[in-house]
Amino acid sequence: MIIAGIDEAGRGPCFGPMSIAIAIIQKNSEEQLKKMGVKDSKDILPNKRNTLFDEIKPILLEYNIITISSIELNDLMVKNNLNEIEAIKIAELVNNSKTKIDILYVDSPDATKGKFEKRIRTHLTEEKQIIKIIAENKADSKYIIVGAASILAKVTRDRKIVDLGKKFGDFGSGYPSDPKTKKFLKEYVQKNKKLPPFSRIFWSTCTKAMDEINTIQKKLF
Repeated sequence: MIIAGIDEAGRGPCFGPMSIAIAIIQKNSEEQLKKMGVKDSKDILPNKRNTLFDEIKPILLEYNIITISSIELNDLMVKNNLNEIEAIKIAELVNNSKTKIDILYVDSPDATKGKFEKRIRTHLTEEKQIIKIIAENKADSKYIIVGAASILAKVTRDRKIVDLGKKFGDFGSGYPSDPKTKKFLKEYVQKNKKLPPFSRIFWSTCTKAMDEINTIQKKLF
């Protein structure tokens, strides 16, 4: 039996891209991943994640990672919510897979059971409709293969963030709860009167920052 796992990294940040990965493996090879310490990437220290990123690839039958830039997310969110965008990209990964998958495990952002599976199936090709899909909340901590996908996605996004930091300055993780991210956003907007080019413009953190600067501008004039 061939199983696959899909997970994302970077749904919540107000800065930077979101990465989504698919990991495909023979079911009887999954134990190898477990012995290596594969689990939800959030429960693994950064150095170990980076090591596993390279170590798990040879064990997989196939893997793929897509990164959706903040600019693309902004364009897509004109017509779709984030859950729908994620479903579209997950379907893209599945449709492009060369390996015949029997069961697909997906970390679901939808709370309602079955809703995210329906979203995904809407975008699957007819050939891929035969795949059994198990889309559950916290699947990355329940299924080893989803944990593997979470590592691929997380490390990929983290490296993109490092690249952006080298170009624009250290803005932290990009998450609204990060003090470094908050400070960077506030100072950038005050100085440039616009959002950083890697911002997700529909995120409340970014819209509030622009609202505040616009309010100050009006008071001055």
